[in-house]
Amino acid sequence: MQLHKNGYEPRTWAVALTALMISLCGCGSGPGQQGAPPVPEVATVTIEPQQVELTTELPGRTSPYLVAEIRPQVNGIIQKRQFREGSDVKAGQLLYQIDPAPFKVALDSAKASLGKAQANLPSVRSRAERYKELLVDKAVSRQDYDDAAATVGQARAEIEYWKAQVEAARINLGYTRVIAPISGRIGKSSVTDGALLTAYQATTLATIQQLDPIYVDVTQSSAELLRLKSNLESGRLNANGKNGKTVRILLEDGTPYPLEGTLQFREVTVDPTTGSFTLRIVVPNPKHLLLPGMFIRAVVKEGVNDQAILMPQQAVSRDHKGNPTVLIVDAEGKVQQHMLTLDRAIGGQWLVSSGLASGDRVIVEGMLKVRPGMTVKVAPFNDKKTRPGSEAEAAGQAPAQAN
Repeated sequence: MQLHKNGYEPRTWAVALTALMISLCGCGSGPGQQGAPPVPEVATVTIEPQQVELTTELPGRTSPYLVAEIRPQVNGIIQKRQFREGSDVKAGQLLYQIDPAPFKVALDSAKASLGKAQANLPSVRSRAERYKELLVDKAVSRQDYDDAAATVGQARAEIEYWKAQVEAARINLGYTRVIAPISGRIGKSSVTDGALLTAYQATTLATIQQLDPIYVDVTQSSAELLRLKSNLESGRLNANGKNGKTVRILLEDGTPYPLEGTLQFREVTVDPTTGSFTLRIVVPNPKHLLLPGMFIRAVVKEGVNDQAILMPQQAVSRDHKGNPTVLIVDAEGKVQQHMLTLDRAIGGQWLVSSGLASGDRVIVEGMLKVRPGMTVKVAPFNDKKTRPGSEAEAAGQAPAQAN
């Protein structure tokens, strides 16, 4: 084997020189020799109008269906309270017994006076009849007859007076039994046995509230009412008939109430301080789950939109002015930006008033990789599975529903 004068074999030099030439040829290739960048892939949903029932969630409070404040109608001393505080009472049930003794005496006295007046009537009436016969023969003067006739009239009037006194005494005796005017739940008693009562006093003895059914009073702004009327008149909403009067109730903790209420009426005036008016709803309450003064939310049905356009909320972005925008893919596969007018959120979707039409393909995933004018590859959106490369976009976005 021959060695180079530097001690290297000639064949080794040949291999090294060949490798160097290949490397120099590779470095000399220009940009045109690289492959074209891949077409970005986006996930889209196709807009299809659908029928949607629109509702409004309004705050409100419950109030009793009927309220009766119990007050005495006669003066007297309470002998016995006849109910348990916080219990349910029936209409006509005895609540308090006032000492009836003085009123029984007054009734007996009035009856005796009535009997006396009735006993006096036959005598004066007979005298007047005899004077009338004697007047024909001029055996008595005309004045004597007139006096006798007047006495009869006075006797009859006295009878009627004492009849009224008897009835008044009987009524007052009945008022010594303080009874429940309505059925419902009675609260605490403000008096005890032995308390002195005054007729029609300002302080109530107790309060009865009917809780089944119960009222729910909610407030709605007058602006919302005008918007609803405008949508109904323009045809964007259809009245929901009898179903439009049914209302769902949400409790304070957000739990749905099991029974639906019925919209009874809308107030005819607007509160000038708040710009709102009241809607009254009647709700069945057989288990007394709803109590007066409780805060609730009522889901009131507005109507039905037969051509509603819904789209996932994560597809909507905002420009520098805060206006909602969306990216769509046109028929040529290019990206376009549309300005939107949004009505409200329904679940995880937006209800779109304008800016989209039936058949538009809206980009839901891959928005950060594209811009208007770019050509993209379209794939159907699957909200149950996150597509590769969409994790960065999905961060911070609200969960969407499939369209």
